[in-house]
Amino acid sequence: MPLPPLPGRPRLGRAALLPLLLLLLLVGPARPISFQLPGKARKCLREEIHRDTLVTGSHGSKVPCFLPSLSLLQITDSAGHILYAKEDAAKGKFAFTTEDYDMFEACFESKLPVGTGRMPDQLVTLDMKHGVEAKNYEEIAKVEKLKPLEVELRRLEDLSESIVNDFAYMKKREEEMRDTNESTNTRVLYFSIFSMCCLIGLATWQVFYLRRFFKAKKLIE
Repeated sequence: MPLPPLPGRPRLGRAALLPLLLLLLLVGPARPISFQLPGKARKCLREEIHRDTLVTGSHGSKVPCFLPSLSLLQITDSAGHILYAKEDAAKGKFAFTTEDYDMFEACFESKLPVGTGRMPDQLVTLDMKHGVEAKNYEEIAKVEKLKPLEVELRRLEDLSESIVNDFAYMKKREEEMRDTNESTNTRVLYFSIFSMCCLIGLATWQVFYLRRFFKAKKLIE
């Protein structure tokens, strides 16, 4: 038999637990991406990132011991600006801050040494983080002398702010799309009215032209 709730402590319902569960799912750490990179191949990963966002990451590749690292990593934006590049991408870390909302691309390219046969596939790993995930809360706790609970609260606060910013951006995009749709509808309406006026004018001209033609041929009075 279930015990009744204690007085003075309201019981959380399912509606109240749902946002907490969703928040806990978002807080979970992101896993790195791993894939096989064949010889003389190029693979790219793309991700959209908001403006003024810190992006950090690490990368690595595993090849047989008798071969050196054969991969090239290059991170660029949609305009082709190189944000990070490394020839020997066996292991490394990168960090940069985005200037605008854009699509960023991380490309791995396999290099085959001269005089070798078919190169075996490499295991490439990329761990890219941005926003709240990119912050080092251990260093923040050491600098500001925060307790573990305060660190978690700080992380939840940053995550909540990030979610609010995402919703604000989505709202802004929705307003821009709505303005575009309204502008398009207005232009289509004006074009339809103009087309109708042209058709009415053309039909009227045809009637008068045919009437004069038939009168000239003395087919009608």
